[in-house]
Order: sequence, then C-alpha cells, then structure tokens
Amino acid sequence: MAKIVKQNQPAEENEALDPKSKLQRRTILKSLVGIPVLGALAYEVLRKNAYDKTKNVGVLKDLGLENINAPTIVKSSAGKGDLIRIGVIGYGNRAVAHANGLGFMHPADVELNKKRNTLNSWLAQDDLNVAVTGVCDVFDLHAENGLATYRNPLKSGVATLPVKRYRTYQELIDDPNIDAIMISTPDFHHAEITIAAAKAGKHIYCEKAATHTMEELYEVYDVVKNSKIVYQLGHQVTKNAVFQQAKEIIEKNILGKITLIETTTNRNTADGAWIRNLDANGNPKPGDEKSIDWNQWLGKTPKVPFSLDRYYNWTKYFAYDIGLIGQLFTHEFDAVNSLLNIGIPQSVMSSGGIYYWKDNREIPDVLHCVFQYPNKDLTLLYSADLASSRDRGRVFMGHDASMELGASMVIKADIDSTKYKELIKKGTINPYVPIVSTGPGARSVDAVTSATAKYYISRGLGTTTINGKEVDVTYLHIKEWLDCIRNGGTPSCNIERAWEEGVACQMANISYLEKRRVEWDPVNKKII
Repeated sequence: MAKIVKQNQPAEENEALDPKSKLQRRTILKSLVGIPVLGALAYEVLRKNAYDKTKNVGVLKDLGLENINAPTIVKSSAGKGDLIRIGVIGYGNRAVAHANGLGFMHPADVELNKKRNTLNSWLAQDDLNVAVTGVCDVFDLHAENGLATYRNPLKSGVATLPVKRYRTYQELIDDPNIDAIMISTPDFHHAEITIAAAKAGKHIYCEKAATHTMEELYEVYDVVKNSKIVYQLGHQVTKNAVFQQAKEIIEKNILGKITLIETTTNRNTADGAWIRNLDANGNPKPGDEKSIDWNQWLGKTPKVPFSLDRYYNWTKYFAYDIGLIGQLFTHEFDAVNSLLNIGIPQSVMSSGGIYYWKDNREIPDVLHCVFQYPNKDLTLLYSADLASSRDRGRVFMGHDASMELGASMVIKADIDSTKYKELIKKGTINPYVPIVSTGPGARSVDAVTSATAKYYISRGLGTTTINGKEVDVTYLHIKEWLDCIRNGGTPSCNIERAWEEGVACQMANISYLEKRRVEWDPVNKKII
C-alpha cells in the first residue's frame, strides 16, 4: 500500500518529506500572485487534492477495488440477412423512447434535439439493423405520430421498409412479415397481447408491468415458457454502467452482510401523480370518440362512457393498473433483484392512502410496503409519496457499509463496521463521508475522502456514460433483446424475472386492498 501522509500534517513537515516541494510551492504561489487573498488557499487546495489522490489509491487497494472499470458497449452482431422486422403496439411516451432506441425519431423531435444540442449523441448510436413495419394504436393521432417517426430515416444504415398502420393488435400479430413486437399500451392490455404474440411465435419486448392481475401472470408465464420466443420486460435501469459496477462491489462483499434495503419514490407534480389530461396551459389534450376507438381501448374492463380523464390518467384506476406498485415499485424491485436475486418474498404488508390528491382517483398517493425474506435474512422496504419531491434515494444497508445507488453510486463505511474497524481507527476511512463513489462519466471507481464531495442520486433511468460516451439505457436494453433473438441466450429481464416481480407486486397490491399481511405458498405457487 502506498505511504499515506497524515491529513493534518503542516505544510513544512510535508515539504521535509519531499525536498522539491519548497521550490514547487514557490513556483505555484508565484503564478497565483494576481489573487493575493486566495493565492495561498489555492495552493493548499492543490496540495490537498494531490494528497487525496494518493490516499484514494490506498483506500481502493485496501478495498480491492482498484481494478474495477466501467463496462464497454458490446458491438451488435447484426449483419446482412439479420434484419429483424418489428411491429409496435401502442404509441405513447414509452413507445417514443423505444423508437429512439431503435434508431428512429419524429421530425419535430429532431428539431428539438438540435436546439438542445443532443442530436449528435443520438446519431452516434450504433445501428441495430431493424425495420419497423407495423404500428397499432387506438388513437389516430398517436398512430400518425408513429408512422411519421418510422418513415423518417434520419440515420444512415437504418432499414426503411414500408410501414403500415394496423387497427387492431390481432391484425398486426397475424402478419407473417413481422418477426417481433414491442408492447407499450396501458398495463391492462399487456397480458392479452403477450399471450397472443407468444402463441404466434413473435418475440416480445413488453413494458412493465408484465400483467395486471395474478390470473394473467400465471397464463403469461406458462405460454412464454412453453414457446421458443425471446421475452424481455421493459426495465432498462440495470443497463446503467453504475449498476454493473455495484454488482461487482456487492460480489466483493464491500458492504458486508446486507439485511435491509430501502427503495423510495417521491414526486410532487400533477403529472407525477398521473394527472395528464391537460396541457401546459390547462387546456384538455386532444382526443374524442371519433379519433379514439374507445371500445377497443376498454378491452375486457367494465364498459364506461368515453372519458379523457380515464384515457390519459388510467393509472389512477384499479381497473387498468395497480398504481404506484405497478408503475414505479416495479423499477425498484428490478433494480434490487438484478443485484441480489431476492426473488419472491415470503410475506408482504402494505399500507397507505389518498392523502393529498383528493380527486376521483382510486390508487393511493402515499404507500409503504414491507417485503420480508427471512430465508435470506433480508427486508426490502418501499416508501412512496406523490406530494413531496424530497429525494430519498435507494439504499443497500450492510453491516460494514451502505450504498446509495441511482445514476451515481456512493458508499459510506458504517461507523461500527467490523471489517473497516482498524481503517476507521487509523483515519484512513472516515465513516461520515463517502469512501467510494462513481457516477456519470466515471471510467473507473473513485475513492472520495473530501467532506465537500456531494452526490445527488437520481434513479438512473435515462442515460449512462460508457468510455466517455453518453448512451441511452433503453437502447442498451433493446439491443440486448435483439442480440438474444439473433444469437440465442437469455435477456436480463426474462420471463423468470417477470414472474418474480409480478408475484411480489400482486402480493403488495392485495395486501393494500385487503388491509392484511399476505404470504406466498411456494409449493402451490399461490398467494395466501
């Protein structure tokens, strides 16, 4: 381990260790003469940074992390003859993200990205060798937006086969010229479309949640398992480079025994609470019975009169979704399950209510769920509030250290850690500041010792930085699915993951609705 100079040693004592340092100090101070008050301070900052860099190397070696690097993008194996023809079912906001991941962009979004100076990073995205040949949506406006997007071959090398609009998902699935489908409809349609597509032999990329009910989950699992298709559930967060670094850190036991994980969601806007039927000026968004096939949108749910509120704000109603659990907790479960393989909980207890948004909603706007894993000596907590924007992060709590994980990662040693007791005692590690951090743009893990280092953790659902290049994580998740279609293999959010997540979510929802603790019977595979 490199020799570490004590942090509080006076400058003169440090200079004695390095005969050249006096000359270096005079040279640096001379260059700072233009700022008489800050000159000496600036030098001390430079000296402290050099000290921290030396100390950081020592900390990383002590932790065994000096060789952890950010992963690189694996080039697509797509080649001539490997073109995959895709049909898109549902063209709302997530379908726009899918389109961008596939290599297509609406003309209006092209201009917007030019103004934001973000177009070039998207243009640098590798070609996935796909063609979208079908778009289906019950809303004419959305279908037209989809057609305009997939008929706009801005990127060179992107396949441009004719794109057709289908009025029903059944017609699209029945087309033998479509190899795979991407589903981004409201959640209550996911199961029916997935089952039909799997039976037709179409590969499936389905946005979360996989199903709306437990009965649907049984059928989806059985149909997909008994097919030869490649299934990917739409959770892209784990494609963030920092998650892959976090997995290695957990495997190296840096945190010690993990017994508690807390995941959270805080949002404090009408849009965040799924009130989306009004535009920025408070006017109703477009849509009426002439432009929206209302009967088809309702599907098998109870028949109700046409309502823009239900169309745009469907997440507020139990007939169409399970609210915070299906929309937001699913991401949290996927993040934890991908790192720790926690699987289905033994029991779940949920509580909460409608405390702020006193509209016609049915889903709670404050929710707490406790997922118990006694066989793993682990509890997973989920806490959500739609009336506060306070960032509470996602925290893995171990005996020796805790890890906050989002788009960035921050690890702090526990003051009573067994593993780091001597390092803390020596002052090599300060339990009150991060000992390890990494984030967007980092090529490797960096040990942080400065008390001024602050990291603002986001959810990590947008982009990641790999080898200095900003990359869309949705693109990476779609790419994994396509690579598995071409080469075989199992994608990360496969049907087994979808099953585990689906059961956990149904347990939490049943507990909330029935106001009781629910358990999982692993023998009979049922919630009790």
